[in-house]
Amino acid sequence: MELKRQFGSKYNCKASLNSPPHITLHMPFRYSEKKEEHLIDVLKQSIQLSSFDVELKGFGAFPPRVIYIQTALTDPIQRVFEQVKKTMRGLNIFNAGYQDRGFHPHLTIAFRDLKKSIFPVAWKEYEQTSFDTSFKVEEVMLLKHNGSNWEEHKPIPLVK
Repeated sequence: MELKRQFGSKYNCKASLNSPPHITLHMPFRYSEKKEEHLIDVLKQSIQLSSFDVELKGFGAFPPRVIYIQTALTDPIQRVFEQVKKTMRGLNIFNAGYQDRGFHPHLTIAFRDLKKSIFPVAWKEYEQTSFDTSFKVEEVMLLKHNGSNWEEHKPIPLVK
């Protein structure tokens, strides 16, 4: 979050501050609150992975607006993505606009409100900036929009 704040102050883009740092496994969708517990139960049953480490290394970009922290595409992260995708399809939860995009795990630090004219300046700075850390994943988190931002809503624990 601190990196998002610094980037937002320096380049006047704050949209990424509306969600906790995360790696998106499924794009946002609308779902009935009545069916929410069923969704959580099905995800808990379908995500059968042990905890694993995620490695973050350097920065990447999707020009002309997105700058992110790169995430190594390891077997466990690919498997959790596939399990979530299969579960969501089984529940008929689709995102038509994203069907044909490959999975590229990352942590976004700037996106839709980064001005196209500022992107080259910001990218020139971050392209060569080093960033190297890792963390243990022990749960998958369902985020929920509260009307103004995204909040951590329901954890789906991984097998320890």
